Amino acid sequence: MGPVPATATAEVRGLCHDERVTPPHPRSATTPVRLPIDADYLRDVMLELLRIPSPSGRTDWVMQRVGHLLAETGVTLDLTRRGVLRATVPGKREDVNRAVVVHADTIGTMVKRLKDNGRLEVVQVGTHSARFAEGAHVTILTDDPDRTYTGTVLPLKSSGHAYGDEVDTAAIGWDQVEVRVDAPVYDVTGVMALGIKVGDFVALDAAPQITPLGYVKSRHLDDKAGLAACLAAFKALVESGITPPVTARLLVTIGEEVGHGATHGFDTGTAEIVAVDNGVVAPGQQSTEEAVSVGMMDSTGPHDYHLTRRLLGLADEFGVPAVRDVYRVYRSDAAPAVESGVEARTALLGFGLDSSHGHERTHLDGLLNLAELLALYLQTDLTFADWDSQETGALDDFPTADQPTPVEPTEVDRRAGQR
Repeated sequence: MGPVPATATAEVRGLCHDERVTPPHPRSATTPVRLPIDADYLRDVMLELLRIPSPSGRTDWVMQRVGHLLAETGVTLDLTRRGVLRATVPGKREDVNRAVVVHADTIGTMVKRLKDNGRLEVVQVGTHSARFAEGAHVTILTDDPDRTYTGTVLPLKSSGHAYGDEVDTAAIGWDQVEVRVDAPVYDVTGVMALGIKVGDFVALDAAPQITPLGYVKSRHLDDKAGLAACLAAFKALVESGITPPVTARLLVTIGEEVGHGATHGFDTGTAEIVAVDNGVVAPGQQSTEEAVSVGMMDSTGPHDYHLTRRLLGLADEFGVPAVRDVYRVYRSDAAPAVESGVEARTALLGFGLDSSHGHERTHLDGLLNLAELLALYLQTDLTFADWDSQETGALDDFPTADQPTPVEPTEVDRRAGQR
């Protein structure tokens, strides 16, 4: 639905309490079609990316691989100075664009101190609990790419035979764990001889597996699974031969887990941003592992009213399982984009993820549904094709009618309603 005349806008503003209007989902004049999603590609790419360590700050290698995967589809791409990747599918309109944003970095740890017992004290990279790091196998990444080591995150009291019940009452925290290096080292000198230094990254191994029923269990599904779904969606669009109404971009960021993912990589023509991340599956949440999660609001506030309902409308029209959800202690790449001054509508799509930043699990059906909804969205025009094409416009042209808000009744109205 396009902009409405000033008279219609005034009428909407004057609605009485009992004259509520429920507007339809914003629609585009362009009719999308369901595109086949390559399930084998999505699965194989996800597993490959999961096995490439990429904690925030150590992402160059995974970005090289993502770039090669995108280049194989035929899209044009470039990288920013810091390494954010931008892939572009030209549309019928190139004066404006929309961006799907997803991150390739993951949570991890970093060496803080070489300990006298030959083990490593580490601190978290990104926000996650040491509770879930205990027992994790890790890869220690030194400055020399030819010298990497394996190890295990252990509580300071990790032997039941040595500590008995003290194991069960031990505190939880990053100062209560250490990394045991898989090498014959028993002091600081031995660790230094391996080339391990303070500031080296220690990646938590993903250890992915897919069950016979289609569940995916792994660390770092946030957001490697989402990235695989995005790649599958863009692959489907390119292979279909369809020219999208609006130029579509895929922005792959490298700092989301530390709060500054999508701070750059956009231009003034970016009218819409859809962030792709996990949908929180937990008690009190609506997200499920099999459906697409549409984030209505996260810890930074509500997402765009119109774009969010456009996505919900597409899901409803084409039968893509989707649920609404609200996230209290979670934000996505959309947040730093808006905070850095990007003037664009934002929305958040997720795949349902159980035990996020812990022992994560999702389902292949949810990832395929996410890829399908993204492929549908990329075939549509902007939420408001004319209004959203420009950075600014006249007040009378603002599409207010698509978000009617009834005026509170006056005392006279209340009295009339009581008769």
